[in-house]
Amino acid sequence: MADDVRLNEYFERIGFSGSIAPTLATLEALHALQPAAIPFENLNSVLGLPVPLDQASLNQKLLAERRGGYCFELNLMLLRVLRELGFEARGHLAKVLWGRRDAQGLSFDHMMLTVDIGGTTYLADVGFGGLLLTRPLKLKPDLAQETAQGTYRITGADPSLRLEALRDGDWWPAYEFGLDEVSDATYAARNDELNADPNWFLRENILAERCEAGRRQVLFDTRLTTTSGPDRQFRSLASVAEMRETLSGDFGIALPDVEGLDAAFGRILTRNLSAG
Repeated sequence: MADDVRLNEYFERIGFSGSIAPTLATLEALHALQPAAIPFENLNSVLGLPVPLDQASLNQKLLAERRGGYCFELNLMLLRVLRELGFEARGHLAKVLWGRRDAQGLSFDHMMLTVDIGGTTYLADVGFGGLLLTRPLKLKPDLAQETAQGTYRITGADPSLRLEALRDGDWWPAYEFGLDEVSDATYAARNDELNADPNWFLRENILAERCEAGRRQVLFDTRLTTTSGPDRQFRSLASVAEMRETLSGDFGIALPDVEGLDAAFGRILTRNLSAG
């Protein structure tokens, strides 16, 4: 690639200092550390700013500026890191099903990875906002797999595989995906199409998430949810200052110094107060 992943800066950013051999232990370590250090966030989309996916831009935003990103950014960073380390890793497109039961009529709006290690294929995904995975899952149908943040399984068959999460005793579909490998150019085109749509979910709503030390924090517009084991707490944010403090403090996001950020926060606050 024209601009390489800055591996040393990436390792420093996520706090990784272990073996870089292309093993399951290395993949598991990176998969746990990245969501703890580099949060999911979509502020650029909410602000109507570009979301470039070339490696130089990812290095600048995720590493130098200490921002977060969404699925294309976060999973492309991990994919390129894994390939630099010698992993057999591929990127794929998926259709988000969370809150839905049927993929019919839905478009591809998510990116995830598969990684082959020792004859076993794993699903890796550090970019599904609102339901971040903290470790890779075996790509084995109908196997319930425990993580620090919940229980998951994969069902179906290619090209209609599904990732599902166990919630309150029921399996809820997260997304549907196939195993066709997708090129960087295809990701860039799909990413641009989504950001050009003013009605796209991530253009209209703020979504941020960070998972660390057995704790998941999710901000959806003005509602902050903190989950630690079986305990779940909720808090409503009521001011621009509180939104700034939460995103920079709880999520560790170096907020962009751009015109319109506070106005965007204000619009979301007003909308949620009106709805409430």
